[in-house]
Amino acid sequence: MPRVLLTAFKPYDRWRANASWLALMELTRELPPAADIVTRLYPVDYAEVKERLAADLQEGFDFALHLGQAPGAGRLELEKIGVNVQGPAGAEGAEPPPLVEGGPVAYESSLPLARWAAMLRREAIPAQVSYHAGTYLCNAALYLTHHLSAVHGYRTQAAFIHLPLDVTQTAQEQPGAPSLPAAVSARAVRLILEQLGAVEPSAPLA
Repeated sequence: MPRVLLTAFKPYDRWRANASWLALMELTRELPPAADIVTRLYPVDYAEVKERLAADLQEGFDFALHLGQAPGAGRLELEKIGVNVQGPAGAEGAEPPPLVEGGPVAYESSLPLARWAAMLRREAIPAQVSYHAGTYLCNAALYLTHHLSAVHGYRTQAAFIHLPLDVTQTAQEQPGAPSLPAAVSARAVRLILEQLGAVEPSAPLA
């Protein structure tokens, strides 16, 4: 049975809720029995996310699936690449700092994201593979999971899944924006979790 770290983020900026946590709460009503799932709610803070990820990954997971919200997105976006960038360009276009000084430019998820996206579309859930997770904490979670696994020899394979806003968020804060009910996003994540048993295990990166 695969052991899975499943994370979501707290609200940030003007958002009073986070679609990732709403979906995760919905998912916990009926967790897939074929996986040993550990859930975490992360703060929207680089230093704390890095510290908590480092601690969590020591527990030994086969997979880490990170969830986050993507305002303006109308479908799930399965992120393929995490880049070594922390935040946008600074004043006058100055280069943003790296997440890890001297770390690789990017990491690419080895998970079958295209197959999962196609599976979700067959289930009438809009989904696609994305090749840029942005430069904020969503990207950081994906990059840092890969980097910590590489540095410490963990077997953890990782992906980041951006979720559309929940319908309650758009009704309250952004009328007319693309959205999906949290129950639909939760069902999508559940379907992906059910596929993990078929993924070829990763050897520890000793």
